[in-house]
Amino acid sequence: MLRTAGKELALAPLQDWGEETEDGAVYSVSLRRQHSQRLNPRKGPGDSQAPSPNADAFLYYRTSKVRVLRAAHLERLVGELVSVDREQDPGFVPAFLATHQAFVPTTRVLGLLLPPPPPPLPPWVDIKKTEGQDLIFNKNLRAVVSVLGSWLRDHPQDFWDPPAHSNLDSVRTFLGWAAPLGAEALEAEKLLAGFLEEAEQEQKEEEQPQASAGSPGTAWTSSPDSPEGCLEEEEGLVQEGPELLDFSVDEVAEQLTLMDVELFSRVRPCECLGSVWSQRDRPGAAGIAPTVRATVTQFNMVTGCVLGSVLGEPGLTAPQRAQRLEKWIRIAQRCRELRNFSSLRAILSALQSNPIYRLKSSWGAVSREPLSTFRKLSQIFSDENNHLSSREILSQEEASEGPQEEDTPPGRLPSKLPPGPVPYLGTFLTDLVMLDTALPDMVEGDLINFEKRRKEWEILARIQQLQKRCRSYCLRPCPLILAALRAQRQLSEEQSYRVSRVIEPQAASCPSSPHVRRRISLTKRLSAKLSRERGSSPGGSPGDLSSATSTLSLGSPPSSPRMRDPPPRSPPTSPGPQSPSTKGSEARVIRVSIDNNHGNLYRSILLTSQDKAPSVVQRALQKHNVAEPWARDYQLFQVLPGDRELLIPDNANVFYAMSPSTQGDFILRRKKETQHTTSVSPT
Repeated sequence: MLRTAGKELALAPLQDWGEETEDGAVYSVSLRRQHSQRLNPRKGPGDSQAPSPNADAFLYYRTSKVRVLRAAHLERLVGELVSVDREQDPGFVPAFLATHQAFVPTTRVLGLLLPPPPPPLPPWVDIKKTEGQDLIFNKNLRAVVSVLGSWLRDHPQDFWDPPAHSNLDSVRTFLGWAAPLGAEALEAEKLLAGFLEEAEQEQKEEEQPQASAGSPGTAWTSSPDSPEGCLEEEEGLVQEGPELLDFSVDEVAEQLTLMDVELFSRVRPCECLGSVWSQRDRPGAAGIAPTVRATVTQFNMVTGCVLGSVLGEPGLTAPQRAQRLEKWIRIAQRCRELRNFSSLRAILSALQSNPIYRLKSSWGAVSREPLSTFRKLSQIFSDENNHLSSREILSQEEASEGPQEEDTPPGRLPSKLPPGPVPYLGTFLTDLVMLDTALPDMVEGDLINFEKRRKEWEILARIQQLQKRCRSYCLRPCPLILAALRAQRQLSEEQSYRVSRVIEPQAASCPSSPHVRRRISLTKRLSAKLSRERGSSPGGSPGDLSSATSTLSLGSPPSSPRMRDPPPRSPPTSPGPQSPSTKGSEARVIRVSIDNNHGNLYRSILLTSQDKAPSVVQRALQKHNVAEPWARDYQLFQVLPGDRELLIPDNANVFYAMSPSTQGDFILRRKKETQHTTSVSPT
């Protein structure tokens, strides 16, 4: 293609061309336009004279074909790890390694990837004659070694399989004959040594006697079912050592940041996948996603510390309680300055929760400046436009650092670059859960939808990049503050409401204060958060990323206690995925549970404007692994505020029969039990 200089083609450098199908694989084809340099025909290759004006009068373009794998059978995907052109498709290998556990175990991948060792040659065979035959084999061998090297470095926990670590042993055996002196073999040996050392350390910790319940560093947690006289019992407890708020604002914020950095750095990105994280509430799934659960526990601990310190002493006067509110606001502001969005969100969630938010006398004694700071900080996590504010701020914080230099030692950033940020993990968990809900795992032809895995990898890669940047924090632990954090008394949600109403009776605060919601424990804020968030997006196809991610929303209550009444519900208080909905669109994601006395376990399904109640019930039962023939025995109810429920008629269009002004939470009940429920008419 030839073009006059100064008249650049107004075309995108990469244009979609279509799809190609071959041997059980689907490729998306694009055309890439690149500048091409041509020599002046009147000059030789070694001519160093200045180019003539005519030589610069034209721009030359070269168009190349780019193929990217979208879907394939498992064998083809594993084969692509070795044969893929990394210049054309640089994201395939990292996307596969980061997301493969969502559709295939590591053992299966290694079984397809690792070739058997070649048989030994007889002594009379000339080695030189076999060199040409082994050329292709050696090329594939080097590709396998390269993939294993990336796998060992970027995802070492995939090979954790105590006590034998059989997967890692298979890799070590292969590298022992394929690349015995390579860096990959050394990495495998180093990883095995680390695993053995970690197992030995865990065994020593198990053999050590358990610390006493009252020792420093052990959190005191009340039972949700404690009697009404719990306040008197709590007042009798004496905490040894200084209290948390006895320390300075900087000290508390720095220790919170240190704890968040350590936990976030240990998060395994694959545990954030929607298909993995959404299984955490299944029976026997207590060991799923331990690193993500640790961040949730930390988030809830910080929220509990705020609740306990503000509400834990009912005898305080309103000005004294206001001082505690002001200090937590200053701690939140310091967390913002440290770019710790995790503890910032936790503190704000606690201050915005109903037990604290309803204390009008205490909020009325808060000074103007801290209250203004509180409003500004609350705007960061506004739920408007799919939490656009918090997303933009996080992107700005990332961009302010710039790229890291290659020669920068691990754990250190170039000079004059701020550390962090520590993100609020719930935003990423939400995006990944919604991707998993909206996009199918398999496509036509029983092919693995690898396009879905690429979209997931885009989010996981960002998490990994943030983890690398968190190494730049230089904070030292303070045992006294850490002990005070863990020893801070924490109240259940029900106890928090009781204490709050003792401090300020309901009539003195606000007639619309919410009733105690006994169904949701404070220790399960993550599950509660699933039912409280909503967003909006235009309808899109199941394979459209924009339709999946643009529906995400992280709610937050009003930001000013002086301006508005308390919100009718507790705000989200732990990182985790939410159940968004769409307004004015043709599809939305709803969550459905079964009333079976086995816990409030929800499953997400995509609801369109064409779905009738029987099909919704059937799909919900499939999600809950209930036999489909029982679908006719169930009725669908939408959960409404104030412990009310909306009965969806058996043949109704659920999309239009449901209440659009509330969250998309539903519950299935046996029809013989419906006469015992309180419902309202769909009209």
